[in-house]
Amino acid sequence: METPCTRICQIEPGTGWCIGCGRTLQEIAGWSRFSNGERRQIMASLPDRLAQMKPAGKSPEPAHS
Repeated sequence: METPCTRICQIEPGTGWCIGCGRTLQEIAGWSRFSNGERRQIMASLPDRLAQMKPAGKSPEPAHS
């Protein structure tokens, strides 16, 4: 089963969306019970959700090795 999980599981208080994948707690909890169509519909909305959570004009910090 396809999942958008990035293993960065933290809910952003302002939106109620996970900062890693963009899903709500209800979507995360019910993921395995949703139909393929429901999962596709949710996944289609995630890029916009994640973009809304990023501060305007800021790009993500580069990873340090």
